[in-house]
Amino acid sequence: MKKYPFLDLALTNAPYMDELKAAATGVIESGRYLHGQQTELLEQEIAQLCKTEYCVSVSNGLDALRLILRAYKEMGILHNGDEVIAPANTYIASVLAISDNGLVPVLCDISEETMNMDTALLQGLITPRTRAVMPVHLYGTPCWDNELTRVARSHNLLIIEDNAQAIGAISDIAGLNGTFVTGGLGDAAGISFYPTKNLGALGDGGAITTNDASLAATVRALANYGSDRRYHNIYQGYNCRLDEIQAAMLRVKLRHLDRENDERAAVARTYRDSISNPRVTTPSIFDGIKQTWHQYVIRVEGRDAFRALLDKYGIGTDIHYAVPPHRQPCYHSLSHAELPVTERLASEIVSLPIAHPISPDDARVIAGVINSY
Repeated sequence: MKKYPFLDLALTNAPYMDELKAAATGVIESGRYLHGQQTELLEQEIAQLCKTEYCVSVSNGLDALRLILRAYKEMGILHNGDEVIAPANTYIASVLAISDNGLVPVLCDISEETMNMDTALLQGLITPRTRAVMPVHLYGTPCWDNELTRVARSHNLLIIEDNAQAIGAISDIAGLNGTFVTGGLGDAAGISFYPTKNLGALGDGGAITTNDASLAATVRALANYGSDRRYHNIYQGYNCRLDEIQAAMLRVKLRHLDRENDERAAVARTYRDSISNPRVTTPSIFDGIKQTWHQYVIRVEGRDAFRALLDKYGIGTDIHYAVPPHRQPCYHSLSHAELPVTERLASEIVSLPIAHPISPDDARVIAGVINSY
């Protein structure tokens, strides 16, 4: 085991172990394992956090995005062949959700500073078939600005947030409904509760947040076999429900989310202040917004040698993501896209340890090794 593991979920969850065990026992003893009180309360708490009217819990983050897009199709707002603009630098789930619904992903290159969608490029990607844009709050940095909302409003586009990595993040610019919290900025948002997330289940899970009552009702039906009541199926739906025991686990960890995000922010600041190597570029820390630091992603020359050095000193690293979606075999149809910033960064990025139990003191030690590279 490395002295500074990139991520050890047993250690990450250790501070909450007694609470998690008590919550699990409560669900087991209740005899209610789906559609129970824990799920209902979790949905209320996530909606409150994201400043939305509705939250629908589902099976995972990919299903959250898939269900949003499918619901808009059932509502007659989206149709097969419509285009959805998404960033090129993202986990493949963002793109899978689009193509899985018979929609066409259009990839936007990214900003070198934010590593998020470069909204200055949006206008040039609009066609008569464009119907939505999917900003991804990658690594925990909000992707929201005046240009995004200007383009969306001027072309009557839906804004569907991929909030898989940024629960609890706060923008400095108001969303469509006047709030500032990611997950409540656009028309709808998908959240992931994958175990590695800042708010991670002990299995899989996800959620949809929105202020649209019709969308929430449609998603809820689609996620439960397409039924609006028992044995009455109004859609050809799916089985995308969240387990009651995972809802209970998430409610425990939700109580500690602010502290978790604050601890990650302290480590990020320490990395920023302590790393001084001309071959290494640290990510920007932006004034006026709250970043959740799901990942701390640097850029480095000679990545393989750099990772080998850190490994020698017991420091774990990872890459998010070495191969962007348009270079994956399943998306060969997108491989012609010109996305120079995404491709350059994909060859340089390295994720450093940032999750508990990594501390600012640990970050200073890791920075010392980085500075010796």
